[in-house]
Amino acid sequence: MASLPSGLVREDVELVLIETDEFTLFMKGKPYHHRFEGLSQYKKKLQNETMEFKAEGRSIQSVKVFDVDNQKLTDGSTFRPIFFENGIYQIIVTSKIDAKLEFYHEHHLLRNAVSSVPVGPKQVLMGSLQFQNEVGLSSFEIRTQGKTILSVTFEIFPSKLDYKEDYRKLLDEVNEEIYNLAFHFLRKTYLGARTRVEGEASAAEFYRLIQHHLRSFLQAIKRIEHQPHHQLITTHQKVRGDQLKKMDSYGRNQLRKKASLFQEVPNGIQFENKQLMPIEGCQVKKEHSFDTMENRLIKWLMIRIKDKLKDLHKKVEAPSGRYKTEPDQEVVKAINDMQKLLQQRIKNPFWKTISKLDRSVMSLVIQMAPGYREAFQIYVLLSRGLELHGQIYKMSVKDVAQLYEYWTYLKLGALLDKKYVLLSQDVVKVNREGLFVNLDGSNSAKRVYQHPHTGEKIILQYQKEERHLPTITQKPDTMLSIQKKGKDYSYNYIFDAKYRIDFAVEDSYYGKRYKSPGPMEDDINTMHRYRDALVVQHEGPYERTAFGAYVLFPWFEEELYEQHAFYKSIETVNIGGLPFLPNATRLVEQFVEHLIEKSPEEIQEEGILPRGTLARWQSSLDETVLVGLVSDEEVFKDCILQKTFKIAVKDLKKGWQEAKHVALYLSSKVSNNNGVKYYGKIDDIKFSSLENNEQLVTFTVNVWEALMKVIKPVGYGISSYMLTTLIALKEARELPELYMNSNDELAVWKTMRRLSNNPKINLNHMNIDQASEIVQIQSGEISVSVGKYEMQVKRVGSLQFESIDREEFFKNPNRLFKKVVNMLNMEQNI
Repeated sequence: MASLPSGLVREDVELVLIETDEFTLFMKGKPYHHRFEGLSQYKKKLQNETMEFKAEGRSIQSVKVFDVDNQKLTDGSTFRPIFFENGIYQIIVTSKIDAKLEFYHEHHLLRNAVSSVPVGPKQVLMGSLQFQNEVGLSSFEIRTQGKTILSVTFEIFPSKLDYKEDYRKLLDEVNEEIYNLAFHFLRKTYLGARTRVEGEASAAEFYRLIQHHLRSFLQAIKRIEHQPHHQLITTHQKVRGDQLKKMDSYGRNQLRKKASLFQEVPNGIQFENKQLMPIEGCQVKKEHSFDTMENRLIKWLMIRIKDKLKDLHKKVEAPSGRYKTEPDQEVVKAINDMQKLLQQRIKNPFWKTISKLDRSVMSLVIQMAPGYREAFQIYVLLSRGLELHGQIYKMSVKDVAQLYEYWTYLKLGALLDKKYVLLSQDVVKVNREGLFVNLDGSNSAKRVYQHPHTGEKIILQYQKEERHLPTITQKPDTMLSIQKKGKDYSYNYIFDAKYRIDFAVEDSYYGKRYKSPGPMEDDINTMHRYRDALVVQHEGPYERTAFGAYVLFPWFEEELYEQHAFYKSIETVNIGGLPFLPNATRLVEQFVEHLIEKSPEEIQEEGILPRGTLARWQSSLDETVLVGLVSDEEVFKDCILQKTFKIAVKDLKKGWQEAKHVALYLSSKVSNNNGVKYYGKIDDIKFSSLENNEQLVTFTVNVWEALMKVIKPVGYGISSYMLTTLIALKEARELPELYMNSNDELAVWKTMRRLSNNPKINLNHMNIDQASEIVQIQSGEISVSVGKYEMQVKRVGSLQFESIDREEFFKNPNRLFKKVVNMLNMEQNI
């Protein structure tokens, strides 16, 4: 055996050596996972972990297991982990006797992987045990003539998760959300389990329970048959009158009701000068009966268990699911044997005399009588589900990759639950038809949340199937859709769980390029595919609906990963990866919050030509609008009829020539519903002179168009005219909103508009065209003052405020939104 002085063994070595009087057993493989670059890293990551290993049987001479620290086989009671998921381990059993040896594992693939090979006169069992993404305990047996002579149990460790912390917590969180979702039927590995009070047991759980308890149940039934509960019952038998001896009230009442039964006899009962005797009557008869309610209950329990076994047999014989396989004949035989044993007891002549149960039963006999108590308790156990962390039962769980996929969706929902209001949810549909519980892939689960301050909706969907695409159907794991105020489409983000990681082993391509562990390059390419494939046709060419796509992968060193290229790529191209484990959720939580809190403009700038980019590019080249005052009703009529707007040249200031549109601001003298309502594209401009030599400019428009809503003056006005943009004209609801001197002011207003449908803009002059600055923008109880160098966020009526550097705000507008939300949360807490 070769070894590296400061590293790990890099080739297969003997991991286990068991000597008995009848055979020698070897297990060979690598005692490490390739994620560990050396012995020091192995010790650091697994310093507190010990592996469960147990060998029991007859005539055992010695048991030795590979010691990673000393790099040799040693005997002992505690061992460091040496078996890992995705590992392949050779097993060789050489016989010392003439009897034929057999290898048994409850999983048929492993059972068939080891077979007998003749080597000269001796028999050798040889094969490989391969574990994919399976974690937990695994047991196999060496048998001869059907009898077990050695049982070996060893533990398979995860390579990408912390076993005690992340893996156990992942299992618990999945089962807590949807009971028994983590369980599977007869995998290569299993975990210890115990019964739980609540929960509907799956077929897989019932199999483990009945396998463990059937023998005890049948023993309890035999005990009942030998000492059954019985009761003394009273019956009535018709007899001749001269044979009547014992009568009770029932017999006497029968005689009283039927006088015709009496006749005169020489020596009868004296009754009004007559000697009478009944012809017949009902005589009391006492006898023992076993047809009691308690025995009826026990018979019903046996029939119920028989029906459950029959149902289990059907599910094993015809497994459901996408990938159907041939049933394991060992399992089929085990179920058939259990059915036969139970049927033998039901056919016992004793139970044929017992009637059907027609009511509920709870008596001291069931609770305390020998046999009855044990049978009922076992049935209750068989009706319960299981939970992990026990020692009594073996319970197989799904492979870690599938569990990780389930957990990522459930955990993302749990993170959203903490900060946002849950409006509705289509609970994840589960399929309980088969041997174990699965998420129903044919139904997309959806949770709808609402931002507590903006009212914007957040939708989290599991395996949303996108069918109507130009190419092929796409079905990402999780889709996060965010509806931003003022937008008629959602911002979609894909989170795809991949239970894969490149550990960036030294001297590897990945290690040289990226320096630290991260998602696989193939998975990053898949994210590009998702984002490019999810498109929609919207008034023209196809546009992307997905703004970003991210791999969620199992890693825990979040701070180290922040320097990784696939983390930094999120900021530049919105494609990348994020580590996500039960004890490593910080980066994902921060990122999801960042996506939800950002304004539409910030999201649009971060994307690479996703949906809406063209509209935003056009809005950046927005056309100028001249908004002119109309304060006379006759002038207004003339404007509408002539499709013109006139203004004195002396009132015009620099920049008016850039106007491509004209809008009319109607004063209160023109209309009670005054404000800006009509606008039109300029078709012609003419200059003319009045009698007093005053110069006029006449703007002619193609057609006057009406805005969706009148822009209200709200106490402000226009003394002559002002300039604004077409996009601002169409979005504005109040006149001050048309006043924006800088992109900063526009960004502040849009931020406040997310928090309130009608943020108030206070200017330093009541006529907008004479105002020089925005004093503050107010949304509810929060106001933002826009100064030359900084912005101040304060609550109305309070002296407390928070400042944001204006240059810093320009780089990251989302900082303002967060400060406003924090102040609103403080207000609610008060």
